[in-house]
Amino acid sequence: MNEHSDRHPERPGYSEEDVQREVTELEGKSATAARIFDLRRIIGGLFVVYGIIVTITGITDSQAAIDKAEGVNINLWTGIGMLLLGIFFLGWLKLRPTPPAVPPQDTE
Repeated sequence: MNEHSDRHPERPGYSEEDVQREVTELEGKSATAARIFDLRRIIGGLFVVYGIIVTITGITDSQAAIDKAEGVNINLWTGIGMLLLGIFFLGWLKLRPTPPAVPPQDTE
């Protein structure tokens, strides 16, 4: 047994290069998943979609619905606020995107 055998047991058929290549592939996939599932994109997209729906509801509200909210077209104002918040998140994502993964440095 060599000195590294208790830390890294030998695996038949796997060389150090195979393991390093697999780690590099997984890091690349992880970085791609981080960009795709960035919370700013999800939150911004949902707020824009719901903001559009609520704004349209506010535009088409009857006078009875507005009177029920003490004269304030709450759906219209809430929808506009949601739209602005969603646009803020999507703009933030565009201006400060998730940085690409940094390749690992060889320590040899």
